[in-house]
Amino acid sequence: MQREGWPEPGSLVVCTVTQVVDFGAFVTLDEYSGKQGLIHISEVASGWIKYIRDHVREGQKIVCKVLNVDTSRHHIDLSLKDVNEHQRREKIQEWKADQKAWKWLEMAYKDRPDDVKRVADALVAAYDSLYLAMEETALSGVDALKDAGLSEEDVKILENLSRDNVKIPSVEISGYVDITSPAPDGVEVIRKALKQAKRSKDKDATITITYIGAPRYRIHVTAPDYKHAESVLKKSAQSVVKYIEQHGGEGTFLREA
Repeated sequence: MQREGWPEPGSLVVCTVTQVVDFGAFVTLDEYSGKQGLIHISEVASGWIKYIRDHVREGQKIVCKVLNVDTSRHHIDLSLKDVNEHQRREKIQEWKADQKAWKWLEMAYKDRPDDVKRVADALVAAYDSLYLAMEETALSGVDALKDAGLSEEDVKILENLSRDNVKIPSVEISGYVDITSPAPDGVEVIRKALKQAKRSKDKDATITITYIGAPRYRIHVTAPDYKHAESVLKKSAQSVVKYIEQHGGEGTFLREA
């Protein structure tokens, strides 16, 4: 996937080393149509460098930080030392995901390269990432594409493409409720109380309830992120406890057993 224009100073870019010289290394920017960049030897690594090839070599795939862009001279200054390992891994992962999403577009718009580029440009303009745009579409449906300026045909294609290919990220957490009821129909009261838990979920979360052993039940929540999951778990447990207490019983929420 190729981006239009020039990278912004401060942004991270995936590069391929093309030439190593005494004063630095020349690279091509993989995401920007092979535009050229230079890593001065002072930006290759911290401290004194005896042999530059101990740090970079021709053909190596690296992640650099953009220091300066001079469009009139078609010159880009880059830094390798300013990118830590976490940033490098994250950027490479994002880049690979975008490459994957580009291939999905090529399959969806078979033999229509102009449409592939048109749609990709629109999605990158809206989300700054092709894969992220598809991930949001998988999560939220066509609403995620309403500001992308795409046709109804494009939206339908992307909705199906995202649903079929994107694995929606999720997290799982559990909590526990201890509930008892002294009522003659206590079993029924407890059953209805547990039903309240599932009424607290939304379309992005799933809830399962498992009997552990009297008086304990586990509430298991799957959601897109921890903040969302914690919110759903808390609301679910509170609704169970509230119902059981309103009907003469006792209830307690435990985040962990």
